[in-house]
Amino acid sequence: MSGLIPEINIHKLERVKLNDPDDEKCQTFVFHNEDHTIGNSLRYMIMKNPEVQYCGYSNPHPSEPKINLRIQTHKIAAPDALQKGLLDLQNVCDHVLATFQKSVQEFKDRASEKMKTDSEDDCSDSG
Repeated sequence: MSGLIPEINIHKLERVKLNDPDDEKCQTFVFHNEDHTIGNSLRYMIMKNPEVQYCGYSNPHPSEPKINLRIQTHKIAAPDALQKGLLDLQNVCDHVLATFQKSVQEFKDRASEKMKTDSEDDCSDSG
């Protein structure tokens, strides 16, 4: 039965050790089992923060599912910028999902109404 349950990698994010442990404003994070999809989206959201001076990511090798995300900030700690970026990205995804689900429901409602109208037209034509 354990073959049906996907493995959960609890070590999905790691911080690269700092050269200067007192400098929290410049940090590299490694995301395991991730690729350009999360990398570019997260980079975009983090760069929208005015406290962020630089944010970039790289995929060290195409066959390795891992990205390195580098954040450099003016005043706030880089982990705080990462956390804000993740929350902002989650909020955007939640909004997109809600908008999509609403549109799907509206489409289904219109299709159902059209089928009902067509059915009534068929009944009146045969009578």
